[in-house]
Amino acid sequence: MTQAPPSPCPEHLRADAGAVERDEPAPEIVEGPAVDAVLPEVTAVPVRQDPDPAATGASDRARRFGRRGDGARPGRPAAPSGPRPRAALVALLGSMSAIFAVTVDMYLPSLPQVASEMQVNEATAQLTISFMMIGAAFGQLVVGPWSDRVGRRKPVVIGASLHVVACLLVLLGSGIGVFLGLRLLQGVAAASLGVCAQAFIRDRYTGAVAAATISRMMLVIGVAPLFAPTVGGFIAQHWGWRAVFGVLAGCGALVLLACWRFLPESHPVEKRMTGGIPAALRNYRVLLADRRFLALAVLPGLVSGALMAYVSGSPFVLQDQLGLSAHQFSLFFAVGGVLLVGMAQVNAALVHRYSSIRIIRLVLPLQLGVALVLLGVSLTGVGPSNALLFLVPLAAVLSFQNFVPPNATTIALSRHGERAGSAAAVLGCLGALLPALISPLVGVLGGSAIAMAAVMVASILAALIVAALGTSAYRREGWETGRD
Repeated sequence: MTQAPPSPCPEHLRADAGAVERDEPAPEIVEGPAVDAVLPEVTAVPVRQDPDPAATGASDRARRFGRRGDGARPGRPAAPSGPRPRAALVALLGSMSAIFAVTVDMYLPSLPQVASEMQVNEATAQLTISFMMIGAAFGQLVVGPWSDRVGRRKPVVIGASLHVVACLLVLLGSGIGVFLGLRLLQGVAAASLGVCAQAFIRDRYTGAVAAATISRMMLVIGVAPLFAPTVGGFIAQHWGWRAVFGVLAGCGALVLLACWRFLPESHPVEKRMTGGIPAALRNYRVLLADRRFLALAVLPGLVSGALMAYVSGSPFVLQDQLGLSAHQFSLFFAVGGVLLVGMAQVNAALVHRYSSIRIIRLVLPLQLGVALVLLGVSLTGVGPSNALLFLVPLAAVLSFQNFVPPNATTIALSRHGERAGSAAAVLGCLGALLPALISPLVGVLGGSAIAMAAVMVASILAALIVAALGTSAYRREGWETGRD
C-alpha cells in the first residue's frame, strides 16, 4: 500500500499518536501567523481531548466497526481531535468557494436575453457557461502551485480583484468574443478563491476536523443554487442581463474586503515551495504517480456528475414529462437543495465518530442502490399520474450526494500536505471537468427520465468501481484501520 509522505515537521513535533485513527498522516504542527493573535473571533479554538476507550469502557465491537470514540492504538493514549474553526472562518471559506456557483447560477436565467441581444444561437450562448467552467478547471492548475510558492492570501486577493474587474467590464458592452474572454477570466478568478479555500483547510486542519469543515462549508455553498437563479432572473427582468454582473461584482468586492481584513495566512514562509515552473511540474508528476491520490481525486467529480445530470435534466423531465408546474418544479428544486445542505451537516457530525474511508465505503453502495430504484421506476414509465414514484427515490439519491466529496477530498489532501495547493488544484480541476463531461450525456441519450436516471446510475457505479479498485475502502486494511 502506498504510504503518504511523512510530515516535514521535526520528529519531536509530530502528533502521531492519533494518526492511525484518522484518514491521513499525523497533523503538522504549524505556528500560526501573527494575524491570529489579533483576530481570535475568526481563528480556531481548541477542543477537548477524546476520552481513552479503556477509561470509558468502549467496546471492541464499537471500535471494530469504525467508531471514533477513541482514536488510539492499543497501548497508546488517545489523541486530541485537534482545533476546530469558528463559524466566522467557515463562513468566509464557504463564501470564497461559493463565488463560482453564484457567478454561474445567477447568470443562468439571462441566457435567452444574451442570445437575443448578441444575435447568436442558444448553443453559442451556452458557451458562456462552458468557458467559465474551462477557466475554473485549468485556472486551478496554475493557481494551486502558485499558492504553494507565495502563500494563500496573495492569490485570494488577486483572484477576487480579477473577478470584480471582469464583471465590471461586462457592463461596458461587448460582442460575444469579448464576453467569452471575460467569462474565461471569471472562471480563473473563481478558481483562485476555491482552490485556496481547500488548501487553507489542509494547512490548518486534518482528519475529522478537516472533513467536518468542508461539510460545514457546504451550508454556505449550497445556498447559492437555492436563491441565485431567482435573484438573477429578477434583476435581468427589471434592469437587463448586464446588471446581473454589476451585482456579481459587488459580491466579489464583499468577499475581497472580508478576505483582506479577516483571512489569516495559513502557509508559512518556511514551508513554501521554491523553484518556479519546474518545481510545479515536479509536484504534478508526484501527484499523478500516486494512484491512491488519483482515485480519491476522481471520486468527487464522478459523484458530482450524478448531481449535474439531475441539474441539466430535471427542467425537462420534471416539467415536460412529469407535468410539474414551474412553481412545483422550483419547490422540488429547493427541497433538493435543502437535502444537499442538510445531509452535508450530518456528514460533518459523523466524521467525528467514524473514519472518512468507512463513510465512503457505506454511502456509495447505498446511493447506487437508490439510483437503481430510480432507474427501475423510470423504465416502468412515469408521468403526471405517478410522478411521486419518481420524485421520492430522486430525492433519496440527492440526500446521499454530499457524503463522498468532502471525505474523499480530505483523504486526498492529507496524502500531500506539503503540496496542498497543487493537490487542491488537481481535485478542483477534476471536480469541474468530470461533471461537465457527464451532464451532457442526459441530452445525448434523449433527455428523458430514463436517460437522466441511467446517467446518474452510471456515474455512481463508476465512483464505486474506482473506490473498490483504487482505494482501501473495500479492502481489509482500510476497514480495520480506517485509513486509505
